[in-house]
Amino acid sequence: MVKYSVKQLSKLASVTVKTLHHYDAIGILKPAERAESGYRYYGKPELLRLQQILFYKELDYPLEEIKHILDRPDFDLVESLEQQRDALLKRSDRLSELLNTIDKTIQTLKSKDDMISDEEMYAGFSKEEVPQVRQEVTDRWGKGKLEETEQNIRQMNKSEWADTQQEADEINRWLVNVMHLDPASIEVQRVVGEHFKHLNKFYKVEEKTYRGLGKLYIEDERFKANFDAYKDGLAVFLNNAIQVFCDNGLKVGS
Repeated sequence: MVKYSVKQLSKLASVTVKTLHHYDAIGILKPAERAESGYRYYGKPELLRLQQILFYKELDYPLEEIKHILDRPDFDLVESLEQQRDALLKRSDRLSELLNTIDKTIQTLKSKDDMISDEEMYAGFSKEEVPQVRQEVTDRWGKGKLEETEQNIRQMNKSEWADTQQEADEINRWLVNVMHLDPASIEVQRVVGEHFKHLNKFYKVEEKTYRGLGKLYIEDERFKANFDAYKDGLAVFLNNAIQVFCDNGLKVGS
């Protein structure tokens, strides 16, 4: 039988000699034999028992309870190992979640200067108009839609937001270039299709919502002014084109 001295077992199990002496004193891990010199020696059964002690300690069991479990007549080592494995896997999953949360928090704190401010989010509206615009959106489509939109925007960094704003600007200029055409024409509807895809980056746009947006662009002077700044009448033109797009099932008609 292989025998381990206290020092050897201490090194093998990564515990201190003092800990092994304590385990002996409280009766949770007795050596297999003691030499006349007083030295303790441990065999394989003691090694397996120590493994169990360490596993249970890792799962925050007190030593007194561990001793009670290991000393039970019906104690099954394989069953115990399987249960410990499941418990450790759950703890591992939990630790992974915590690490992921920490990483996200660190990233957020590091990129705080790169986050989108409310002023940038509502560029084009005055500071006084922003609460009114937010309330208008809430009244029409609910607080959930507003929160979804703002959350998706805040997940962007300044570079991504700048790209999104540039895309919106290009779509509006594209619309101006086709204002001489029928809103139902394929050329105009293709631009509206791009406008629809652009909006879906912020929230899921359903037909009712899109129709409502078109009407908002002409009924709310703040939105109307933003579109008409590109060219007078753009807000009305876009609304008409949006209604056609919705009539076609949110698709570019043929």
